[in-house]
Amino acid sequence: MWIDSHCHLDAPEFDADRGAVVARAKAAGVGQIVIPAVGAFDFDSVRLLAHEHGFAYALGIHPLYVMRAGEDELTRLAEQLQTHACDPRLVAIGEIGLDFFVPGIDAERQRHFYLEQLKLARRHALPVILHVRKSADQLLAGLRRLPVSGGIAHAFNGSEQQAKAFVEFGFRLGFGGTLSFDRSLQIRRLAAGLPEEALVLETDAPDIPPQWLYKTAAERAAGAATPRNEPAQLPRIAESLAQLRAWSLEQTAAVTSANVAAALPRLAGLARS
Repeated sequence: MWIDSHCHLDAPEFDADRGAVVARAKAAGVGQIVIPAVGAFDFDSVRLLAHEHGFAYALGIHPLYVMRAGEDELTRLAEQLQTHACDPRLVAIGEIGLDFFVPGIDAERQRHFYLEQLKLARRHALPVILHVRKSADQLLAGLRRLPVSGGIAHAFNGSEQQAKAFVEFGFRLGFGGTLSFDRSLQIRRLAAGLPEEALVLETDAPDIPPQWLYKTAAERAAGAATPRNEPAQLPRIAESLAQLRAWSLEQTAAVTSANVAAALPRLAGLARS
């Protein structure tokens, strides 16, 4: 069984055919999907989707949304975590983190929301799903200050030293469609060389399309539609990891699924049930 450790199934890109997207994923062997929230506005939708389709979810406030989020959203997150504390499908706090790639997002406000959500993760003994973009060192500084029970550094794109630091904090590293690009040299080196216990797979659908779906800026300017990634692409993305590690697809599925379950322990309970 494949596990997509990060998919925004509630995104509006899936509104027209969400049921068909889920059916294609399951037909491709993707038996579990983790659906992270990005703000208070989708706390209910990710939870309901997870229960409707037998998936898992996470609750959190994404760094790209902190400029539109007030302190009341942190209060609502705390309330939701308390209300659904016994929900076995609530497996993490996320997607949270820092993004210093996109201009115009107040860095101190991002740090405030990040640290406050780490405190909630500690209070509820939940792992976290981290957004890491030009921010690995600052995220690690937060984890040194407020250690949590591990989790996943989603769409990891940092250095080997940073990767090892996250692993030392009990994190697994998410790899997705970027693996399929030959020019993604650093990410492919990390996927090939890190300990196998560090690796999990994801799509980040509808974003980060793999190479066979990708359209260049010139193609998009000429009228080509922006490609939509979806969780059914995960087994084909996994072929890139299998080739880099000289693994069979069966071994790749077994290793990466076990790693997701280790990072998000409530998933193991879902599998047993």
